[in-house]
Amino acid sequence: MNEPAQPRGPPASTGLARSRDRTLLLLTALLRSTGTSLVGVLLGVYLARLRLDPSEVGLVVGLGLAGAALAALVVTFAGDRLGRRRSLVILAWTGAAGTLVAASSARVDVLAAGAFVGMLNGMGRDRGAALVLEQAILPTTTGEARRTVGFAWYSAAQDVGHAIGALLAGTPLLLQRWAGVEPLSSFRWILATNAVLLLATALLYRGLSLAAERATPRLAAPPSKETRSALWRLSALFGLDSVAGGFLTTALLSFFFFERFGVSEGTIGLLFFGARVANTASHFGAAWIAARIGLVRTMVYTHLPSSLLLLTVPFAPSFPVAAALFLLREGLVEMDVPTRQSYVMAIVRPEDRTFASGVTNLVRLGGWAVAPAFAGALMQAASLGAPIFVGAGMKILYDLALFVAFRGRRPPEELTG
Repeated sequence: MNEPAQPRGPPASTGLARSRDRTLLLLTALLRSTGTSLVGVLLGVYLARLRLDPSEVGLVVGLGLAGAALAALVVTFAGDRLGRRRSLVILAWTGAAGTLVAASSARVDVLAAGAFVGMLNGMGRDRGAALVLEQAILPTTTGEARRTVGFAWYSAAQDVGHAIGALLAGTPLLLQRWAGVEPLSSFRWILATNAVLLLATALLYRGLSLAAERATPRLAAPPSKETRSALWRLSALFGLDSVAGGFLTTALLSFFFFERFGVSEGTIGLLFFGARVANTASHFGAAWIAARIGLVRTMVYTHLPSSLLLLTVPFAPSFPVAAALFLLREGLVEMDVPTRQSYVMAIVRPEDRTFASGVTNLVRLGGWAVAPAFAGALMQAASLGAPIFVGAGMKILYDLALFVAFRGRRPPEELTG
């Protein structure tokens, strides 16, 4: 007598592997964002202490972001073919090597080369090529129903790392005062910490399961015309937002606070620590709001007020007032991150997620790479606050355009929920 057929489904080991992959991704996001934040906060001050002028600061920051953009381009088109795990390990090793080069010299050409190879992110936010691949892997570890919540946890892990990195940015002062380390050496040692953190992520990536790789054949049908159209329109809007963000990198903002108010790098580190704490809490608020009003509305309704708040910072009469306005802004500005990432992954097929993640992140990195050099020149030619006005104004335009273009296109869970 034949036994009745058993229902087919993923084996228990697959569930355990996905849970383990999710944990590893949260850990790598935490470590990498710690180093990214550390670099973002200290890079502008470090370059100022090397007596680089604002245009040279903008050049180094821009080349670092250009390196990140090139890496994102490579993994967008070759990451699945090379293997996601292998690509992530290579990115980590390359970033570590470039960071050590940038920390080894005061020459502008060496700094620029190290920033480019190391993909140094003067934005101070973890938005590099590794995120392209991790973003494509993450939905496979959560399922569609909990996709936005999964991205909220992922974004929270990043911002906890951002907060830790900002707090560690005060370490050069401690090394100088308590250990007698020469000022520039103290900065170089702390920048080298980023290399150590990247090497740690390389070890963690080796533990990812086969479920992290692209499971469908390379000859799968291309995305539909409707999906391609939506993806290109989103990319154009994200490009506008990223150019605006390039005027507002952490490195340039820390340079603004340092030069305008004369505060120490330790104080700036505490300010950005508070900002990252505000960012972290906001991600869970974003997931809660999105479940009630939708992903697109959450992106716009939270991002627009943050840009309006930013416009007030250059008018602040003192650092405490400027810091308070900046922290209010930071409590809103990152709410669009998990919702945006979830939305992009929702409107494409699972096998197209690396491409979609790569394209949308690539235009963001490209905008970030182009803008800092102009922002530095604008600071030098006009005023320290000029890039803030330009960046905030462009972000407001982005929010309005996004709402008009995508308020009618809802992800699957909003159609069936």
